Amino acid sequence: MTERPVEKDPEDWTTGDEPMTGPQESYLRTLAREAGEDVPENLSKAQASELIDELQGRSKRLRGG
Repeated sequence: MTERPVEKDPEDWTTGDEPMTGPQESYLRTLAREAGEDVPENLSKAQASELIDELQGRSKRLRGG
């Protein structure tokens, strides 16, 4: 049985206040486009992660999943 790793709250990340990464920005822009949202500029890694989670949740609801 494989255990899932414990997820750390983005606010507790030691690098959470650094600018979002390229892959985060790319994925975030894809999710935002699908949701008809805009991506704010200059997000931190933690903010980007939280917005990704939020948009993923909306996407599931929009698709009926």
